[in-house]
Amino acid sequence: MREIKDIILTKRHTVKESLKVIDKGAVKIALVVDKEQKLIGTLSDGDIRRGLLNGLTLDSSIESIVFKTPTVGYVGDSREKLLQIALEKKIQQIPILDDSGKVVGLEIVDELLKPKIKQNRVILMVGGLGTRLRPLTENTPKPMLKVGNKPILETIILNFKKYGFVNFILCVSYKAEIIEEYFKDGSEFGVNIEYIHENKRMGTAGALSLIDKDKLKEPFFVMNGDLLTNINFENMMNYHVENNSIATMGVREYDFQVPYGVVNVDGNNILSIQEKPIHRFFVSGGVYVLSSETLNFIPQEEYYDMPTLFEKLIENNLKSISFPIHEYWLDIGRIDEFERANREFGEVFNV
Repeated sequence: MREIKDIILTKRHTVKESLKVIDKGAVKIALVVDKEQKLIGTLSDGDIRRGLLNGLTLDSSIESIVFKTPTVGYVGDSREKLLQIALEKKIQQIPILDDSGKVVGLEIVDELLKPKIKQNRVILMVGGLGTRLRPLTENTPKPMLKVGNKPILETIILNFKKYGFVNFILCVSYKAEIIEEYFKDGSEFGVNIEYIHENKRMGTAGALSLIDKDKLKEPFFVMNGDLLTNINFENMMNYHVENNSIATMGVREYDFQVPYGVVNVDGNNILSIQEKPIHRFFVSGGVYVLSSETLNFIPQEEYYDMPTLFEKLIENNLKSISFPIHEYWLDIGRIDEFERANREFGEVFNV
């Protein structure tokens, strides 16, 4: 929320003085208040121009041209509520009042639309050999294969950044130098990147034991580096926190159709016949949110995969939940999936 001390006017201000305030404030609007700092109305450059056309001079008082019925918000209104108000009223600025009607700030819609920077780490597992994608991965690590016009890993990082997650740890191994050379410290992409080197296969959970626990005090993401998805990562993190979960797994519905009629029998008696039934399962989507307590269950520098970690947490009666992924999701593990990703990329990611 913007401070308002530089955009405050009283109705005694002149048109000339008001133009200077609006220009200096750089938010295209000034707030007109009474002696108790209660909002009387707003004044824009457009209001002033209409006043001048109607006969006001630069030395005239602004009292007659103040817009006295502006749309306002209140302290405690959520970002979503303010954005809804702005959308309905087609406005770009919303004065914020306290319960007594005093103006305390100004919300700018463009700034509300910007994601709030979050401290949660994002750990990306990008050390795999990509064996099933050979020969494409003979000289290039799988996360650096280009889908659309950029490496898969760049798309993943920029998608997290879109939701305010800018602190990354990349667990690298195979041809790590290619990844490090491209991303460096992340500053060119507007993010912060650190690297953890796996000298042996550690699994999706085992690599976490190599990371300083002090860096993982807040809930953090773990994600495979070969996924293309447009999940709302902010929603997933909020879901984890609101459900007081220790571990949250993104899950994807998987349908399998039996290609034959299935006969249900009891002994030699036929009970029923189902023609080509469809079985539905939930499978791991390769995206997880973990709380710091999970690190206590991961052995030091040993191979440990994520399903084993979840089984351990469940065994200890610790709350582990699923987050259904309804958005676009594709695991790029084979050549046909890589080709499909390139066909669909432009439409899914609007490029």
